Amino acid sequence: MLGVELTSAQVTLYVDRAFQQMLAVAERLGDARASERPIGPSTNSVAALIAHCAGVCEFWLGHVGLGRADHRDRDAEFTATATVAELRALVAASLARASADLAALDGATVSPHEADVFRAVSDNPTGLALKVIEELYQHLGHCELAADALLG
Repeated sequence: MLGVELTSAQVTLYVDRAFQQMLAVAERLGDARASERPIGPSTNSVAALIAHCAGVCEFWLGHVGLGRADHRDRDAEFTATATVAELRALVAASLARASADLAALDGATVSPHEADVFRAVSDNPTGLALKVIEELYQHLGHCELAADALLG
């Protein structure tokens, strides 16, 4: 057992950094290309990946961790289009909510609000935080790859 505990402030820094780097990729692409799929319809645009990451935070922290109702349309996240300004607004709202959720989870006892498949990841706030960080940085890499493909 590692005995590692993360504070909400520490996790918030990593969440913020991942989102800021995703936004930097979107800004590099600009409005014209942020919603463009790099290699056809089976790939994801940077805008869709950012929308998906906002959904990831809400699902894992808000729904699984805190028990909020799940209104997520995961499939729609992957078809989302947005300007860079809209992505900035989405990220700002997502960061504010994630920060508040992480603070609410800090030191809390979590009762997962999902099927048993999630319990291994979500049976404590540290597990939830690590799951969110894992997802955000994985998709940051996807954003970088999408931009590389689009910009040649």
